[in-house]
Amino acid sequence: MTMTTNLSDIAEVLKSRDNFEILTHKYPDGDTLGSAYALCRILRSMGKNANVIVNGTLSRKMAFLKDGLNDLDFDVQTVVSVDVAAPAQLGDLREKYENIVDVSIDHHDMNTPFAALTYEDPSAASNCENIFKLAKVMDANIDKLTADCIYTGLCTDTGCMKYSSVTADTLRTAAELVDLGCDNARINREMCDTKSVARIKMEQQILNSLTLHCDNKIAVVHTTMQMEKDCGADDGDLDGLANISRQIEGVYIGITVKEKSEKNFRISLRTNHGVNAAEICASLGGGGHIAAAGCTLYGTLEEVKNKIVEVCEKYLNTEYVA
Repeated sequence: MTMTTNLSDIAEVLKSRDNFEILTHKYPDGDTLGSAYALCRILRSMGKNANVIVNGTLSRKMAFLKDGLNDLDFDVQTVVSVDVAAPAQLGDLREKYENIVDVSIDHHDMNTPFAALTYEDPSAASNCENIFKLAKVMDANIDKLTADCIYTGLCTDTGCMKYSSVTADTLRTAAELVDLGCDNARINREMCDTKSVARIKMEQQILNSLTLHCDNKIAVVHTTMQMEKDCGADDGDLDGLANISRQIEGVYIGITVKEKSEKNFRISLRTNHGVNAAEICASLGGGGHIAAAGCTLYGTLEEVKNKIVEVCEKYLNTEYVA
């Protein structure tokens, strides 16, 4: 049985328990990783055992979030998921964990509760805002490294505070984190401005894959495993690539199709002009936020691209009102 609750109740549960495993979502980004490592540091500062289970690969770009956190050996008593909107987002961890998650802390618009206790706040621009509020409710210590983790989530999920999801609370949270010593300038630079050679090569190939549809309102790009191999790219080099197609003038829906394995593709939607990306992706078994969402489709590259374009064209032609 699942139940949605408030931060005070979540805080009481966390304070009363120990031996935590903290789960991220599959294809982990800065927000789920920042949330997980910040919560891990907060719990350890309270004398508790906690480990982060990274649901995928911890990229070079995000490796600093784990600085000083060696994995501990203990018998797990409590499982917490962060920034995980639905069981499907657990990916390879789903079979083991779906029915034993005690606490879920999330900020997605379309959340499917699966934990015993769930806290969700869709008004938060990043889930790390929720972690920061939780730390305050728990009267926990937030040191520089914890502040860095939380700020990373804010930075990456808001495009360095550019997106419409940013609220006054988001900016106040960022200001408090700066007061707490977070290295905001370095994090902004590394997350938003610094690109590896492999990333630049990937951008070249992605732009070569660009196609436009529906009177140029839909832009589609793709990546393949062979492209990643040719460019020497890892997951960290792919962060933020989903935004490229949305940056084109006049585009309502930017689609990035990313090959994960043979006939298995991750679809990322980034939208403008109020187009509801979460609604589109929910119709395909995914979810997310109004302007940023995703899903998984199966088939050949062309089949998958045709399918997502068809769904997006139908949305624009029948459901979208400018």
